[in-house]
Amino acid sequence: MAVSPLKRGFNALFRLKTVDYDNVEQTKLDRCLNTLDLTALGIGSTLGAGIYVVAGQVAKEHSGPSVVISFFIAAVASVFAGLCYAEFGARVPKTGSAYVYTYVTVGEFLAFIIGWNLILEYVIGTASVASAWSHYFDSLIENKISNFFNETMPIHVDFLGPYPDFFAFAISLVLAIILAIGVKESTTFNNIFTGVNLLVVLYAVICGAFKANGENWALPPHTSYDTKTHTYVTDEGGFVPFGFSEMLAGASTCFYAFVGFDAIATTGEEVKNPQKAIPISIITSLISCCLAYCSVSIILTLMVPYYNMDHDAPLPLAFKAVGYPVAQWIIAIGAIAGLSTSLLGAMFPLPRILYAMASDGLIFRWLATINPRFKTPFIATLLSGLFAGAMALIFALTELVDMMSIGTLMAYTLVACSVLLLRYKADDTVIDSPGDSSERHPTKHTQRIVAYCIVGMAGFAILMGIAVMVAGLDVLPVPNVYYIWLLLGVGVIGVVALLVVIYRQPQNQQACTFKVPFLPIVSALSISINIILMLKLSSATWIRFGVWMAIGFAVYFGYGVWKSSERHVNGEYRSLINHRESSKSSADDSD
Repeated sequence: MAVSPLKRGFNALFRLKTVDYDNVEQTKLDRCLNTLDLTALGIGSTLGAGIYVVAGQVAKEHSGPSVVISFFIAAVASVFAGLCYAEFGARVPKTGSAYVYTYVTVGEFLAFIIGWNLILEYVIGTASVASAWSHYFDSLIENKISNFFNETMPIHVDFLGPYPDFFAFAISLVLAIILAIGVKESTTFNNIFTGVNLLVVLYAVICGAFKANGENWALPPHTSYDTKTHTYVTDEGGFVPFGFSEMLAGASTCFYAFVGFDAIATTGEEVKNPQKAIPISIITSLISCCLAYCSVSIILTLMVPYYNMDHDAPLPLAFKAVGYPVAQWIIAIGAIAGLSTSLLGAMFPLPRILYAMASDGLIFRWLATINPRFKTPFIATLLSGLFAGAMALIFALTELVDMMSIGTLMAYTLVACSVLLLRYKADDTVIDSPGDSSERHPTKHTQRIVAYCIVGMAGFAILMGIAVMVAGLDVLPVPNVYYIWLLLGVGVIGVVALLVVIYRQPQNQQACTFKVPFLPIVSALSISINIILMLKLSSATWIRFGVWMAIGFAVYFGYGVWKSSERHVNGEYRSLINHRESSKSSADDSD
């Protein structure tokens, strides 16, 4: 039966990646990492700018002392996503993280979208941390670097940096060379710096406890100048001075302080025992970072009033303000170590995403070249460092940081969806019999029901996100506030109802070393929270996201859809089937 070109094109968008589970551990990369290496990579990737910069910024601009709640909300959302990553890491221990997970369960087109956004996330993450590292080091030497380049090579363009940051460019290239030489060498560097970072965080919490003042959590209303609106604003004082909506906005920012644990999931082909090491490392690193963030947030807001915190270096200057100048310099050393591990964690996954996508043919295949001596994606690694370094060299990244969030949140959302789809995936050995109520194995019919419910949950989550977003605008008269509660109620009831439907469907009983507990509740919460946080992002971020995606679609439809490995595999398979059917037909005719 002939298939129309339109239907063939539509089917191509949802073709799945074929994974040989019997030989899933075969790889061209060097399996040299253990659980400790992965845990240190996850902590190092995550525990950097969030401790030394983000905590103070969120407290000053959004949450006040309730920044600890903002971090806790972000931690819960990250743990939900981490559990989903952990199950996929145990089921599909392949290089590529959320990209591969989506390709295996959802389809090629959505997998490309995730991979394309992860590229953006890691490039911007690497460039921003390199720039932060440069500026932090510059502040320790009394701004000599910035003063020199501002005088000799100033840049007077609004969306570019004030001067070319050659130091940040050099940092990116040096790190790329370290990563290209070998994974084990780079993780040894990461383990040492992560240890220093954790010791400094512990030192800050213990020393700061002696200067804690409970009155800083019950301050009176304070008037400050808002640099964004250029007006004076008076907050409400107390533990939540800016209100619940701003605390939630702070949680959105704090969420991105947890970005980094997914670097663990990109190492599936370089780990000695990925089915066990990946889940353990993800959960351990997330719990460790959650404790560190919440502890530092508590100490920081108890030491100094939230409105007196420095914007760029709140933690060390807080110790200076309370009369601990020695602690200021010790914490500065920890900040350098923390930013170094964050830089490594930001760049580490980037060449692996490029390698995975290039191996599948969705982007240029020469990016998947493995160096025979170092057993690393050499070209992709050096290109990653060059690309990130170029951005750190000339761009002002303050307006681009939110771009990390969209790619990350979308990746986390689709991973949660993919776990549900995989857990309720039909067993090919079971005959599809939707009318048989005694059937306890998933069929194509039950699989479709789960897929429709996931789409419905996403729609109800959008309703809840719109309600939360409108509630923070303070533009509705009091009677109309009830409409917000109506939207929230409809969203919550809808999600719960669909959860019940999913729960009643049979699950795939395939054995796995780690499974998400309390499924489908955990996945539903992850999907809902991620979508709500995405809707808290600015319109400018969505516009930039649209531009980046337009470039990606041009790459995919101009190259990837035609060069995809799965296209050739499926084509060969169909040719083999047609050949067998023709041979069988000829044999029958001869009889």
